[in-house]
Amino acid sequence: MNQEISSRLQADAPIGVFDSGVGGLTVAREIMRQLPNEKIIYFGDTARVPYGSKSQETVTRYSRQIVRFLQTFQVKTIVVACNTASAYALDALEQEFDIPIIGVVKPGAKTAAEVTRNGRIGVIATEATIGSRIYSQYIKELNKDVTIYGKACPLFVPLAEEGLWQDPVTDEIAKRYLTELIDIDIDTLILGCTHYPLIRSTLGKIMGDKVSLVNPAYETAIELKQMLEERGLLNQETPRLGTNQYQFYVSDGAEKFKRFANSIIKYGILSAKTINIEEY
Repeated sequence: MNQEISSRLQADAPIGVFDSGVGGLTVAREIMRQLPNEKIIYFGDTARVPYGSKSQETVTRYSRQIVRFLQTFQVKTIVVACNTASAYALDALEQEFDIPIIGVVKPGAKTAAEVTRNGRIGVIATEATIGSRIYSQYIKELNKDVTIYGKACPLFVPLAEEGLWQDPVTDEIAKRYLTELIDIDIDTLILGCTHYPLIRSTLGKIMGDKVSLVNPAYETAIELKQMLEERGLLNQETPRLGTNQYQFYVSDGAEKFKRFANSIIKYGILSAKTINIEEY
């Protein structure tokens, strides 16, 4: 089946990436760094963010609509750049669509299971991701001897979106959230929300040198590259000058999205278009 699917997909076709809003831009940024020849169609569901407070049924319905939209661009693969959607909708999407789809949870879980030395792994994420216990499930499948400690850190998202990446306020909130994980003596910390890499330096400073920070955005880009190589879908050709290599779409607030995107991605985002995702 995989060979059949790969044979009708084109190596120069774009990669679809979606998130509930702007957090998934950290995943898109890593894909741009690791796979510089690839074209990307990004969709941020800014009208319906956050996904973390929605039911599994709702998140799955939203995700289906977005995949149908991305398929209009003949994408060769889709990256679910949202931890909540990866936790709630990935299995359903993989069953319903005959295109390779990867989420951000498994690559991060795999790395954490490999790098921990004392078997104590912390996961910081939204309430929904922590509540789903999805990271625990995947890590336990890989290494049953580890203990996973989940901690919801809801204030990190607004702090990241306000650009307070290195700010005394963020330092103070991070200390409050992370103290119990430090006391438990974890040696590995998964940044289980796509916003969190934006405050990585703050988290690293508070956790200290002995704790390995796992960034699922980076791990997902690496896994994506391997998957495309295995299927013969890696784009080997540098995009021609003038090619619209990166396209961005949102369900609301295109101007605000564009400003934020340009602050974290230094590849020149010229525009973001608003579309009515409910039509898909």
